[in-house]
Amino acid sequence: QSAAVFVVVFSFLPFVPSSSCQPARYTMAGRFDPRQLLTRLAGSATPIIAGGAVLGGGYYAATNMVYTVEAGHIAVKYNRMSGVGDTTYREGVHLRLPWFERAIVFDVRARPHTMTSLTGSKDLQMVNISLRCLARPDPQALPAMYRQLGTNYDETVLPSIVNEVLKSVVAQYNASQLIIQREVVSRMVRQHIVKRARDFNILLDDVAITHLSFSPEYEKAVESKQVAQQQAERARFYVLKAQEEKKKTIISAEGETKSAEMIGNAMKDNPGFIELRRIEKAKEISTLLARSQNRMVLGSESLLLSLMGGGSVSSASAKK
Repeated sequence: QSAAVFVVVFSFLPFVPSSSCQPARYTMAGRFDPRQLLTRLAGSATPIIAGGAVLGGGYYAATNMVYTVEAGHIAVKYNRMSGVGDTTYREGVHLRLPWFERAIVFDVRARPHTMTSLTGSKDLQMVNISLRCLARPDPQALPAMYRQLGTNYDETVLPSIVNEVLKSVVAQYNASQLIIQREVVSRMVRQHIVKRARDFNILLDDVAITHLSFSPEYEKAVESKQVAQQQAERARFYVLKAQEEKKKTIISAEGETKSAEMIGNAMKDNPGFIELRRIEKAKEISTLLARSQNRMVLGSESLLLSLMGGGSVSSASAKK
C-alpha cells in the first residue's frame, strides 16, 4: 500500500528545468510542491464543478419555477424587485421566476371561529356570551390584506372587533331583555360585526350567538323570583277556585229553593202533580229493573203506584 501511494504521489510531482543542465533535460525540483499540485487539481476539476453547477441550477429552476394552487385557495406573488403584485391566481398550475418571485397562498374558504366575551348589561349584570362566525377573506383584496394584516388576518382582527361589538350591543339591553329578545340582539350583533369586518376586507357568512349565561348570583335570584311568581299564581288559583265554589253553592241553593217553591205551588194549585211525579218515578224504576238479570214480580207498592194512596189523595183533595 505504501508503494502504491508513493507511485500516485510521484505521478503528480512537477518537473522543472534545471539551471545546471541542458534545456532539453528536466530534473525533479524537490520532493513535493503543494501549490503546483493544487493548481493542477483545480485545472482538472473546473469542468466537473461547472457541470455540477449547471445541473444544480437547472434542478433548482425546474422545481421552483412551477407552483400549484389547490382548490379553495387563491395566490398572490411577491417580487423581490417590485413587491406584492395586484394580480391574483386561482386554482391550477402557474409559473414564477425562481428566487425573484414567491407565491403567497390564501385559503378563501369560510372557516369557523368561536369567541367568548365577558361584558356587562344595561342593569350592570355580568354576561358571558359566546359568538360563532364563518369568516373568509375578500378574494379581490388579497394583495392589500397581505400588506396590512398578513396571512393570519382572522387571528389579528376578529377577536378585537367581536369584543368591541358585543360590549357595545349588550350594554343597550337589560339581562331579561337579552333572554327574551335574543333574536333581536343576535341580528344587531351580526349587522355591526359584518360592517366592521368589511373595513378589513373580511367577509362573514354567518354570525350566531351560541351561548349566553349570567353570574351564579343572578341565576339564583331569577330562579327565586320564578318560584315566588309560581307560588303567587298557585295561591291566586286557589282563591279563584274557592270563589267559584262559593258561587256554585249559592246558585245551587237558590236553584233548590226555587225548585221547592215551584213544586209547592204546583201541588197547591194542581193535586195531580204528585200523581204525575209518582208515575215518572215508577217508569224509571221499571226501566232499571227491566235491564237487570234477575227476574221478579213487581207490584204497585214497589213501583210507587199505590192506587189506594192515589185514591185517598184524590178524595182528600176533592173534599177540600
